[in-house]
Amino acid sequence: MRTGLGLAVVGLACFPAQTSWSAPVRVMSLDQCADQYVLALSPEAEVRLSPRADDPDAYMREAAKDYRRIRPTLEAAVAFRPDVVVRYWGGDMRLLSRLEADGVTVATIADSQDFEGIRQNIRNVSQALGAEARGDDLIRQMDAKLQASQGAGQGHSATYLTASGFTAGPETLIDSVLRAAGFRNGTRATGYQPLGLERALLRPPMLFVRGFFEQRMADWRGTGRHPVLKKLMQKRTVADLPAATLTCPAWFAADAVETLAKAGQ
Repeated sequence: MRTGLGLAVVGLACFPAQTSWSAPVRVMSLDQCADQYVLALSPEAEVRLSPRADDPDAYMREAAKDYRRIRPTLEAAVAFRPDVVVRYWGGDMRLLSRLEADGVTVATIADSQDFEGIRQNIRNVSQALGAEARGDDLIRQMDAKLQASQGAGQGHSATYLTASGFTAGPETLIDSVLRAAGFRNGTRATGYQPLGLERALLRPPMLFVRGFFEQRMADWRGTGRHPVLKKLMQKRTVADLPAATLTCPAWFAADAVETLAKAGQ
């Protein structure tokens, strides 16, 4: 007896291999980050977004309300029959390998540590969607914000902190955000790591740049919300960066730079 999964695989094998299509193109997004790219680059397409497309930390959550959402599964792909699939982390290998085997264009957003990586992401996804002109516009807008924000922090040391108590050192996108706004990263160790309450109190940063603190119900017992640390941050916080600018390696990371630069002037 053939299982439902077997039927799904057979159905997906019928996807036509396509290198061109007539409008509107059918686009399936597999996660929240991909949602932002699809909404910005291909708003006129027949789109299916991920279940998290209108979450509070989604940058384009208002625009997402006009589109249908589906789960990033093989069965959903069979039903929708996309021409292009966009992903950052969403979708399992069974789905992705099947899409590629059957000629469906899969555009993957790479994890980026800097703004050049974001530029390349925009170019790659916009090319897959046939929206190169829109991609170029996004890059120009991002670069204009970066240019306007240069040097605002005057080389002051600033330490990033999330509500959960994590910070970010070199080789992270947060480090690039701090440096783009003219600040020096107060975290020396590379990558993401816990800041540590004891460490923060014994060697308090000169300035804090806070992320994800506006999400009141998220990490409400995290180290970043500890009463002692909260008191320390009262006179040392230079800016609160909106969560929506931090959840994805995309052009709106420049909005975080702009917010930080304005607060640091």
